[in-house]
Amino acid sequence: MAQQEFDLRRILPTGIVIVAIIFVVVFWSRMTITIDAGHAGVLFKTFGGGIDTDKTYGEGFHFIAPWNEMIVYETRQQEIAEDMNVLSSNGLEIKADISAWYRPEYDKLGLLHANIGKDYLRRVVIPALRSSARSVIGRYTPEQIYSTKRDAIQDEIFEESKQILEKKYVTVNQVLIRSIVLPSTIKSAIEGKLKQEQESLEYEFKLQKAEKEAQRQIIDAEGKAEANRILNASLTTNILREKGISATVKLAESNNSKIVIIGNSDNGMPLILGDIK
Repeated sequence: MAQQEFDLRRILPTGIVIVAIIFVVVFWSRMTITIDAGHAGVLFKTFGGGIDTDKTYGEGFHFIAPWNEMIVYETRQQEIAEDMNVLSSNGLEIKADISAWYRPEYDKLGLLHANIGKDYLRRVVIPALRSSARSVIGRYTPEQIYSTKRDAIQDEIFEESKQILEKKYVTVNQVLIRSIVLPSTIKSAIEGKLKQEQESLEYEFKLQKAEKEAQRQIIDAEGKAEANRILNASLTTNILREKGISATVKLAESNNSKIVIIGNSDNGMPLILGDIK
């Protein structure tokens, strides 16, 4: 009897080690998990109250209890594109191709999984984008949508969808209107109107340019007339006589022979006919 108890004491530790090894081998895949780059995990505790909403598990290797489960989410920015038919302010149907850049909120990943789940794209992101687009585009006319208000519409859709999704633990980084398709008749009418407006602006520009050129010529002519008036007023008889005397003196001092004719009046000025070689 004593011998049996001794043998049992010797065998028991070895058996425990073997069982532990078998347990680890069998459940190793459930006890370890590696979270890839750009991803994060939330832990579901089977015997501990369900989803751990307080902690988000980052990239890398993790040990977990084999009866628990790690749910992995992609946390990088992702894109969703939606083609939708929406109504303008006057009831015309417009086709819009709109995309959004989004990602789950890292620190609230547990709340996202507990309240919405991994299918949050279909459950909240797409409905929020569609609702915001219809609401915003419905405030504008087709002409505004097609031409002048596209950037404003894009910004308003972004703001509205952002407000909706931030309550659902999802961040929207940008909303882009990739294309707007109007009915062909409406599009032709808008393009015709825009062309007429452009031609009108071009004609108005030409008129303004011509008017400015005319004003420039008038100012130039007035300036020349004023200069001539001042010059004529300054050319008195005495000044003209002095300039004539000065010219005659210089001519007399020249080494070249010249034919000079003196005017027949008291104020006659010398006239140079040419050089005598």
